[in-house]
Amino acid sequence: MYSKIRVGIVGYGNLGKGVELALNNNPDFELIGIFTRRNIDDIDSNSNIISFNKVLDYKDKIDVMFLCGGSAKDLPEQCPKLAEHFNTIDSYDNHKNIPNYFNMIDNIAKKSNKVSLISVGWDPGLFSLNRLLAQTIFPNGQCYTFWGKGVSQGHSDAIRRIKGVKNAVQYTIPSEKTIEEIKAGKNPSLKKEDMHKRVCYVVPYDFEDKDRIEKEIKSMPNYFQGFDTTVHFITEEDLIKNHSKMPHGGRVIGTGTTNKKHKHVMEFSLSLEDNPEFTASVVVAFARAIYRLALDGKKGAFTVFDIPLGYLSPKTGEELRKELL
Repeated sequence: MYSKIRVGIVGYGNLGKGVELALNNNPDFELIGIFTRRNIDDIDSNSNIISFNKVLDYKDKIDVMFLCGGSAKDLPEQCPKLAEHFNTIDSYDNHKNIPNYFNMIDNIAKKSNKVSLISVGWDPGLFSLNRLLAQTIFPNGQCYTFWGKGVSQGHSDAIRRIKGVKNAVQYTIPSEKTIEEIKAGKNPSLKKEDMHKRVCYVVPYDFEDKDRIEKEIKSMPNYFQGFDTTVHFITEEDLIKNHSKMPHGGRVIGTGTTNKKHKHVMEFSLSLEDNPEFTASVVVAFARAIYRLALDGKKGAFTVFDIPLGYLSPKTGEELRKELL
């Protein structure tokens, strides 16, 4: 139905490596190259490694560019520049800033006749779709989102951007007691800060900086400010030994009534052994949608709310109706 989708990867951290692996399971994609700001000789990969400085040399050779940098610093800088030349997809996860980020990218992509799909993953992404379903099916109900227990890539990256931090991992831990109350039919009024704890393991360059670093972490808006946050300072050996895996997960729970007597609960949950690899698999599926939107003549920024689910699959509409409907 479609020719092979030519793609590039910008950034070769956890997510970029995950996308590279996910593409191996999707034969309708062709990886043209991985673009990095690091020394290309230091990258251990069998893929074509290219200096980021040469990225514009490929603007007519790539159908979709995966932007795999962090939300705190990389994406706000890189996406506006690359959306002028490529169809892009990213996993921007600073929820409060998504509307402003969308408007910025939408203006750029429309001017350049490109398609940019922002904030794709499992949250924002799959969880966003399930919140939408819950709120529309239960218009007078409640919808709750819980994350973890697991490692948050975005929050960990935000900590690592703090001056004096050599490495860091952040765990998000949900309140199981609150989850059970909701599933039992109670509908408490909650804020995100009441539903989770954040536990940080930080490797500083100098342990004498730990008071300043802890203060900067706990006061970071949109990430830690207002949350019950605990910061542990450890050695890099301890971090590698005990905190090198990337598990995560969570659930969206929608509750509501269809009349005064009948209560209903709908739940979508994830349990992930490796957060970046799963996120990458979601992003790759949605990259098909970008390619098809571009073929349809669309332009501008889009979110998961704008994507027909059939566009995620390599199968035809006829095949989907026969096999899945």
